[in-house]
Amino acid sequence: MQDGTPWPGNNVRDHPGMIQVFLGQSGGLDVEGNELPRLVYVSREKRPGYNHHKKAGAMNALVRVSAVLTNAPYMLNLDCDHYVNNSKAVKEAMCFMMDPLVGKKVCYVQFPQRFDSIDRHDRYANKNVVFFDINMKGLDGIQGPIYVGTGCVFRRQALYGYDAPKTKKPPSRTCNCWPKWCVCCFCFGNRKNKKKVTKPKTEKKKRLFFKKEENQSPAYALSEIDEAAAGAETQKAGIVNQQKLEKKFGQSAVFVASTLLENGGTLRCDSPASLLKEAIHVIGCGYEDKTDWGKEIGWIYGSVTEDILTGFKMHCHGWRSIYCIPKRPAFKGSAPLNLSDRLNQVLRWALGSIEIFFSNHCPLWYGYGGGLKFLERFSYINSIVYPWTSIPLLAYCTLPAICLLTGKFITPELSNLASIWYMSLFICIFATGILEMRWARVAVDDWWRNEQFWVIGGVSAHLFAVFQGLLKVIAGVDTSFTVTTKAGDDEEFSELYTFKWTTLLIPPTTLLLLNFIGVVAGISNAINNGYESWGPLFGKLFFAFWVIVHLYPFLKGLLGRQNRTPTIVIVWSILLASIISLLWVRVNPFLAKTDGPLLEECGLDCT
Repeated sequence: MQDGTPWPGNNVRDHPGMIQVFLGQSGGLDVEGNELPRLVYVSREKRPGYNHHKKAGAMNALVRVSAVLTNAPYMLNLDCDHYVNNSKAVKEAMCFMMDPLVGKKVCYVQFPQRFDSIDRHDRYANKNVVFFDINMKGLDGIQGPIYVGTGCVFRRQALYGYDAPKTKKPPSRTCNCWPKWCVCCFCFGNRKNKKKVTKPKTEKKKRLFFKKEENQSPAYALSEIDEAAAGAETQKAGIVNQQKLEKKFGQSAVFVASTLLENGGTLRCDSPASLLKEAIHVIGCGYEDKTDWGKEIGWIYGSVTEDILTGFKMHCHGWRSIYCIPKRPAFKGSAPLNLSDRLNQVLRWALGSIEIFFSNHCPLWYGYGGGLKFLERFSYINSIVYPWTSIPLLAYCTLPAICLLTGKFITPELSNLASIWYMSLFICIFATGILEMRWARVAVDDWWRNEQFWVIGGVSAHLFAVFQGLLKVIAGVDTSFTVTTKAGDDEEFSELYTFKWTTLLIPPTTLLLLNFIGVVAGISNAINNGYESWGPLFGKLFFAFWVIVHLYPFLKGLLGRQNRTPTIVIVWSILLASIISLLWVRVNPFLAKTDGPLLEECGLDCT
């Protein structure tokens, strides 16, 4: 510190809450004389024995501090390794948020993730083009994209557990050309409907402030907050049950009052000193105890992938999201170049999906009766069940080697009708993939890299995530994750060739060895059995080579940097050397040829 004392945050696990205002209400000016935005450093309180909920807890602390100090109605969320690449990105998000027709129902605007530090071939599919350029575009036509944890502009009120405002129906119209008795019947029917719909005022107030049961739409209805008249905030503060609000939002009168301001803004009666004191209070360790933070408000706890849960809860409230793809990437970040770090990143994502699968917020059974559309629910189900596909994927990658080693084929004989259905299914799958690529303008090589790493991650990280998730649910064994190491600036792609051993490398390595051994064993068996066995062998070799080709980027990462000999040369050298050796043994050129009689079995039993 300036006075020579040690900084209180030196112990990252035990320190008080700290706030440093670099640019406050009387901030500096830029070169053109415009006032610069506020810049505040926040470090929440950390104490041993408390569950701080990692990134989700930090985001919730920032939501409360920003509400007390500035209470802006919109927030931008970026990871620490991301930077603003397009200065007009926030303006583009505001175009959606402030749209006069649908803007009030938009909870967040999601931008795609783009990275700087990716090698030219994108060996480990860091671009993730199938997800960001195909799936997310498709979701934008339903109820909006999934929140991916960064590069997102939020509406603050959507994080407070409010329902999305309901669209008002236009007033009914009558036509003068109808007979009088038809108009009377029409009016009479409207009167009946009005009597059914009308509710007492007290019931509307209760609906605003009392929590509903689980798996129903949230308790707060944003559309019921009327701010048309001057002094509406003070009127609400008098109506609202303060104890109910503090039980939900926490013991902070300033923060609770800020949640009622739909258009943002700070309370004028508070001085900067009192606001800073209140801001320190809301980032304390015990502030969230016995509140709805992490359950119904803010970033949702219960998974290391808190982004999926948070976006899912908002969509259950009836909000919709927007996917914005400007020509110039809005934000850019760093990606893990090393194979082990990339697999650990995929493991963390898959483990988070497994945690959601076994939680109360699973899309399979949570949120029915709310504002979540069926197809949007289906997309969330897909985002949590994909790690389970690692089990059949592991079987499919093992079967070709087993077929080559045992001489059995991968599929039984099919009838003509079954073969037609079988081929039709594959043609439809390939046609769908081609149409998606053409629609999203995804290059074939990017799609192929994505397919390769889907197999690599499926037989390693996804498989481990399933077992770790089962251990956590059944035995209560919790697993901790480490922050992914991102690429540095020391040397371009220096991390790409670094080998770091991890248990995630065992299953793909085993599959590679099995298929290599199966190829050698199948060819040797065909050599020994004659020409008749070569026909069925080609079908088995095709599936084995298909697995090896998918695992080829993993093999390159496993071998590390090869300064002189390319990896593909090493692989083919091993295969060709094995096949030539088997042929040499079969021919036996050094054995003498005998000219004796050719002995054949006569088929008679001489015993």
